[in-house]
Amino acid sequence: MAIICLPLLCSGIARGQFLMDMIDTTTSVGKGMFSLYQKYDAVRFSGYIQPQFQYATHKGINSYAAGNFPDEVDNRFSLRRGRFRLDYARYNDDHMPMVQFAFQFDGTERGVFIRDFFGRIFENKWDVFSLTAGMFARPISYEVNLSSGDRETPERGRMSQILMRTERDIGAMVSFEPRRPNHPLKFMKIDVGLFNGQGLTATSDFDSHKDIITRWAVKPIKLNSRNWRLSGAVSILYGGMEQFTRNIYRTGLQSGKPAYYVDSTATNMGKIAPRHYYGADMQLRIPNGKGKGATEFRLEYLRGTQTATATTSETPGTIPASGGVNSPLYIRKFDGAYLYYMQNLGNPRDLIVLKYDWYDPNKQAKGKEIGATGSGMSAADIRYNTFGLGYVHYFNPNMKVMLYYDIVKNEGTSLEGYTDDLPDNVFTCRLQYRF
Repeated sequence: MAIICLPLLCSGIARGQFLMDMIDTTTSVGKGMFSLYQKYDAVRFSGYIQPQFQYATHKGINSYAAGNFPDEVDNRFSLRRGRFRLDYARYNDDHMPMVQFAFQFDGTERGVFIRDFFGRIFENKWDVFSLTAGMFARPISYEVNLSSGDRETPERGRMSQILMRTERDIGAMVSFEPRRPNHPLKFMKIDVGLFNGQGLTATSDFDSHKDIITRWAVKPIKLNSRNWRLSGAVSILYGGMEQFTRNIYRTGLQSGKPAYYVDSTATNMGKIAPRHYYGADMQLRIPNGKGKGATEFRLEYLRGTQTATATTSETPGTIPASGGVNSPLYIRKFDGAYLYYMQNLGNPRDLIVLKYDWYDPNKQAKGKEIGATGSGMSAADIRYNTFGLGYVHYFNPNMKVMLYYDIVKNEGTSLEGYTDDLPDNVFTCRLQYRF
């Protein structure tokens, strides 16, 4: 097959060059043909599919390992992602980008969904600024912005999935990122964006308030002669949602114990309930020697204030309501983090991954305080710790296999069904084909 394909490939390249040599760009037809060639030469297609098999330790578990299991199911085949992306870019005579367009959709057995649909324009005087508008990933957190095709674990952590569901939102963003190799600040990238706030959980914005998100990052810098590389960033999300009810719940002390109390002030209507996140992340990569891969550490911490509902700490996609009546909002103090340790096994093709992450949606209550009489708390207030162990083998740049086991631990509470740790561990075997 290779013997047959090589001459065909060479002849295809030769024909392409021959056609270009034959174009007379002094004529209008020639100019049009040359323009058409340039136009389609700037288009790039890419994508990947991720078929997988999963086994859970119990039927019908709730899970952040690719979604909940049906009531009578503890194992399943699924197509986790089926991504197809089109990129179009144009460059000036100095080989600097002028404009970019991107469209990406995700097709699985669950349906077809748009994931990216944006345009980006670059200024070409200083070659440092760009403006992005449309649907794209929010500029917060390293893990949120790391593509699921490149990530070494099957899914992002629980905190990332809850606070930044689907990762994308609709908005506009200005970026500072020097593109010339001799720029003194070429190691820096700053994004500042304005977004609707609900992400792709909503088909449209339901209030007039917008989220401001910014991330100030330092690209990998060389630390020593052994080529150790360190990178990091700080992130801030400053936003919220309009209060469509006068009843707002917060955690406080009642009889010396944490419990929700209600603020029913009439002026609460129309105010903005806070969604404020503050985070920092760092990545350290240590080469193990030529051709032996590397050791890598990643860590990130995020904390702040989240507004949601009684039964979930996820940002609402619509105005919360029940029986035609607007539901009260719940404001919680949260924090969470993740830590990766990744080690190549003597070559870049074999990788061991260890990961620990936690998400505590309500830092003001813990353990048996949750669900105690009069506390008003629910499963949305429970802290979870997840330990992950995985092995990744890269057959080639276009194919890899991932074996990964999630050990999920919830804190014991006074809530019925959550007094002890639930049997909700998940094993995932995934193949990824990429082009």
